[in-house]
Amino acid sequence: MADAYARLTAAYDGLHVVERAAHEPAPRGAGWVGADELAAGGPALDAFLAWDKAQVLQDYGREARPDVVATFGLHRYAWRACLLTTVPWFLDRRVPRLAPADVAVHRPRGRISVRARTFACLPDDPAAALPGARVVPDEAALRDEVRAAVAQHLEPLLAGFGPRTRRRHRALWGLATDSLVAGLWYAAKLLDEEQRAIAELQALLPGATAPYTGGAGFRTLTGPGGMPLATRDRVSCCLFYTIRPEETCVTCPRTCDADRVTRLTARAAAAG
Repeated sequence: MADAYARLTAAYDGLHVVERAAHEPAPRGAGWVGADELAAGGPALDAFLAWDKAQVLQDYGREARPDVVATFGLHRYAWRACLLTTVPWFLDRRVPRLAPADVAVHRPRGRISVRARTFACLPDDPAAALPGARVVPDEAALRDEVRAAVAQHLEPLLAGFGPRTRRRHRALWGLATDSLVAGLWYAAKLLDEEQRAIAELQALLPGATAPYTGGAGFRTLTGPGGMPLATRDRVSCCLFYTIRPEETCVTCPRTCDADRVTRLTARAAAAG
């Protein structure tokens, strides 16, 4: 997965992904925390969420409810963790299986360390002969692998964070759905492949494909001069309104299309 992770890291300066060799242990200590430690829901998760609590206070000048802090922390982890699967699939048609013990994060440095023990690929992939490769017959089967790999990685994390978020099964998997879609959508914009990513994500999540609780949810709005503006409707609520009630996210179902057009047009203009 190293080439795909290198392209992601080059495009997204807020994230640095390093793939470890099979014999290299996961980093621990000095700011590192394993995803398996977060899934356990103990002191490591307490420290992880303390970072989110402090950031909300620093950025918005007010404290967030404990369940909001936990939701922010889970979303921020899941959004990045999904990229570890979706970006190699999107760029190289390789789908790694990553157990929580194979992933470690260093939030202050924006670093993620991963170890892919096995991966799925297509028959014509040169990597099909490598140890750990599992060949699947076609694109549909590879999409099955993406959904399964993300779900397998996130399920223990949802269980660990869940009691603190005060969200139940459907809402937690809604958050996972949004993280999967929004993460790749954002990364693809940086890679100048937004339209292909939208099409791929619509095929990946055409509807409520269990355990995910919604589809990709993309829509196209019309901006000034007929300019097409891509948007989507979130499946879950990010709870940002509890911090700033007067604001909603541009992909929030409560944000009307007229407001979306205004905000998306301004973004497009700022991007040049």
